[in-house]
Amino acid sequence: MSRFLLLLAVLLAPFTMFSGAARADIYGYVENGRTRLLYTDTKPADPRFKLYKRDGLGSTGAQPQRLANCCTKYASFTRSRYNSHVMAASQETQIEPALIHAVISVESAYNPRAISRAGAVGLMQLMPETAKRYGVNNRMDPEQNIHGGARYLRFLMKMFDNNIKLVLAAYNAGEEAVMKYGMRIPPYRETQNYVPKVLHHYQRYSGPKVAAATEAG
Repeated sequence: MSRFLLLLAVLLAPFTMFSGAARADIYGYVENGRTRLLYTDTKPADPRFKLYKRDGLGSTGAQPQRLANCCTKYASFTRSRYNSHVMAASQETQIEPALIHAVISVESAYNPRAISRAGAVGLMQLMPETAKRYGVNNRMDPEQNIHGGARYLRFLMKMFDNNIKLVLAAYNAGEEAVMKYGMRIPPYRETQNYVPKVLHHYQRYSGPKVAAATEAG
């Protein structure tokens, strides 16, 4: 088995992931040429684990090159794994694949069994009411979850006249919260952090043109 396949076997083992208010940091260490990563909101008891990335952004420098390379490969692998579902949802809803991928990256880091403390579930972290609203019977089913999340994004796009920042704020905090604060991003720490994180991934997946547009907006 190649080193990369061994790495994938380690990375695809069960891990704890929370979205929204709960932070999901990335810890890792290298042993006998193998990189081991752990996604968790608490520091691991095993002293070998060193903090690599906090909240999905910003490297701390621990084993930087090797861990960075490994995380890039893993992210590419997981994105491609669900790409057919993302493309189908995009065709149905006219929501850009890059935006769907960006939301998944921040919400669950592509863990289909992710559950938040608030009760949001799956790749796009759907709450029970949202899932029911958009015809999702099994929130842990990747296809249903992605389609439900994309339908919600389409609804928010229409409600907020394609203002991507308000759409993302509403996806995180609810459309009522955005309207309550005068059609602005609500002053919640979670939401204030969430919007730029999703935009960061959206720009990465879309390229310079989108980056310029989102900065201008």
